[in-house]
Order: sequence, then C-alpha cells, then structure tokens
Amino acid sequence: MSGLSLANPQITNLVIILGMMQVSKKIPFEDPQVLLGVRVLYVVSNLIILGIYFYMQMKINAKKDLTTLKYVEPPAMGSAEEPKLITTTVHSYDLQQLKGMYKSQLMGVGMMGFMHLYMKYTNPLLIQSIIPLKGAFEGNLMKIHLFGQPAVGDLKRPWKSAGGMMGMGGGGDPKADKKSIEQAEKAGSGGVKEE
Repeated sequence: MSGLSLANPQITNLVIILGMMQVSKKIPFEDPQVLLGVRVLYVVSNLIILGIYFYMQMKINAKKDLTTLKYVEPPAMGSAEEPKLITTTVHSYDLQQLKGMYKSQLMGVGMMGFMHLYMKYTNPLLIQSIIPLKGAFEGNLMKIHLFGQPAVGDLKRPWKSAGGMMGMGGGGDPKADKKSIEQAEKAGSGGVKEE
C-alpha cells in the first residue's frame, strides 16, 4: 500500500464520488429545470473534454516527434501469446494513446446515455460531469503536451498501463529495458515499425 496517498487519482476520485453522492441526494432531479441544468452540465463537460483532446491532437501533430520508440508489450492477462516487440515513433505512440482516450470517452458517454435515457438514472450525470474532466487533466499526454512537463520518470514512454479498479489487474506493463527488447528481437516477435 505504499502508493496510496491523497494525491493518488483513484483516492481523489473515490472522495469526489462519495461527496457527490451525498450532494446528489439533496438535488431535486424531479424538477425539469434542475434536470435540464444537470444534463447541460454533463454535455458541456464532455464537449470540453473532446475540445481538450482535439487541441492535444493538434499539438502532437505539430510537434511530430519521429524519435524511434521500442518496447515489449506484454500479452493480455490469461493469454498464451508471447510478449510482442513494438517499434514505433513517439508521434505514433502519442496518437495511439490519444485514440484510446477518445474511445474511452465515447464509451463512457454511451454507457451514461443508456443508464440515463433507458434506465432513468439521473444521479450519475452529476458525477460523470466531474470525474472524466478531472481525469482528462491528469493524463500523461496532457502533462507533456499541454503543461510542458519533460517526458522523464513516470512520464517516460511507454507508460504503465492503468490497470483495472484501483490500479490492479491487466497483463502487465510495457518494458523498454535493453534486455527485454533484445530477448523479443531474438524470439522474432514483432518489430515492424508503425508509421
């Protein structure tokens, strides 16, 4: 439990969720004006996130860092596949990460739409107006491309996988050390450069 502190995004998300659950109990969602206001807040929050992602995409494309990036991608958890050598560029890697962020955001909107429109849940609208926006500002791409932090330490590519709930699960983190790359090259797994 050495990595758990109040600065940990999962802990702050939990605090926000618990706080917003208490706040949402006092909000009269049955009032059409209040419900409309919360819906507008949710839509605006998602438009801000998409705007941030689009701006980040422009920054990545403007920088177009063609530095070669090699790493060994672990197989999916429970898979019998061998680790795969990936050779790409920083530009392609960042765009791939951003694509995953877009996909995750759209899946979240789809799930929220189903929960709200079909199942008639209104409380999650409030929480989902805050947590994804907070998460967008905490991402590695944001720290590098918008806040100008150097890509060293935890920001050095390839990034650790987020994992599942509270950072557990997943198939492991990508490895960029020389020994892992040499082993994957000798095994002949992957190595095709992505453009």
